[in-house]
Amino acid sequence: MNQVNQDTMIANLPIRAIMICSLFIFGTSNAYSASESSNPDKKSTLALGVGGVVVQKVYQDMDTDNVFFPVVNYDNKWINVSVPKLDVKLYTNESLSLRARARYSGDGYESKDSPYLMGMDERKSSIWLGGALEWKTDIANVSAELLSDASGNSKGSRAKVLVDRRFAMGQFGLTPRLGVEFFDKKYVDYYYGVKSTEVTANRAAYKGDSGSSVEVGMRMDYVISPHHSVFLDAGATLFDKSITDSPIVDDGTSQYVIGLGYLYRF
Repeated sequence: MNQVNQDTMIANLPIRAIMICSLFIFGTSNAYSASESSNPDKKSTLALGVGGVVVQKVYQDMDTDNVFFPVVNYDNKWINVSVPKLDVKLYTNESLSLRARARYSGDGYESKDSPYLMGMDERKSSIWLGGALEWKTDIANVSAELLSDASGNSKGSRAKVLVDRRFAMGQFGLTPRLGVEFFDKKYVDYYYGVKSTEVTANRAAYKGDSGSSVEVGMRMDYVISPHHSVFLDAGATLFDKSITDSPIVDDGTSQYVIGLGYLYRF
């Protein structure tokens, strides 16, 4: 890692940690809920732990991030907190939950994050607000969300649908997942576009259009006891041409995350 990116990582460690939490939160929240059936009558649940991840984003010449961070998950009848996500439960029954959602997503960057981004204006990360649905069926779990940029940075919107199922094998569990996310053109243009004032000899102007991504992943969890569990998660996100055609994106590169963690359930 070069000195510029070392300094950037140190200076932006809290933001990077939150961003990586947002990429990795699926594994932690599902590992947390995997053994909730052992305490079905509890009115509220709390789990604390620690996680570590390796994340490679798709921007050109951006170094891999290696970050450790605390894991917090709290759930009761009305709210669910899985940092960096907060849900307010509007309606819930045994299989369906409708929610108002706030999520912090660290999609942004600074020009010093990569030599290739030098001269680019900062792209700020945002808080996203909207609605979500969690649906448990006999075949799989389905989650969906529709969010808008409440911070006004990109002024964009995004929607995601994710399907997963946990296969239990004694104390072990395997959970494959498949997700699709859609981004409007304001989002793509803000985070992957190149303005006329940012053009260089090696970086052409680029106007983003609406796009999408596909996420695939697998998580393994092991329930040591009713209070202790560990998990290992690996996932990759593939972007369509509206994003990979951007001159600041490393064409043909997927965004991946690999991590592990420990949870203590109170």
